[in-house]
Amino acid sequence: MTDADDPALEPAVENAIAFLRGHLSGMLRFDSEVRPVKVVVAPDGTIALSAMVAMVRSLDTTLYLPDEGETSMHLHVSLEEIPETGPKAALCDRWRIYHGDPPDVRWALATIDAARFDGFFIDGEAMLRPNPLASIEPGLCKRINAEHTACVREACKRHNEIVIEKPMVVGVDPYGFDVRGAFEIVRLESPKVLRSEAEAMAVLKELGG
Repeated sequence: MTDADDPALEPAVENAIAFLRGHLSGMLRFDSEVRPVKVVVAPDGTIALSAMVAMVRSLDTTLYLPDEGETSMHLHVSLEEIPETGPKAALCDRWRIYHGDPPDVRWALATIDAARFDGFFIDGEAMLRPNPLASIEPGLCKRINAEHTACVREACKRHNEIVIEKPMVVGVDPYGFDVRGAFEIVRLESPKVLRSEAEAMAVLKELGG
């Protein structure tokens, strides 16, 4: 495993976290089963998902993003069931905002134990990086969706070759923007690490031309 404090490995960790943020659909292997799943990244860097009972009870769980291929991200995770009400309720709401109605009635929080990506094995602690924009994310999404829909639409068309008639930004982090379309989440990658609302707005306008 990589050492989370080794500065020489920081680019690999940054690339892995950026990849995780941009791939929210994949496959979950638990025991001998493999099922498609959709996930969201929580503000603290953990992963929330709609889950079957068997997934939560499994002691050997791997999340593949976007699939089991060698170029994909392989995450060994530990699942903990979370209630739909209480302190973790916001994560369930976040999942619905991203993906709509859940396929299962239970919810789980996945803690990353280890990751394999792009030839590197990365310790889970290094992958659990909080989103520094979390406190301004709701207001920033609201502002973009109220004032800059045309810019988001053009950015998706230019950089992802996808036309979204009614795009809605549902997430912002240092590596880009999550845009909800009619059938999927489209990722707008930032050409630089975003550290403030001003930087996010400037990059969004740049992406939209």
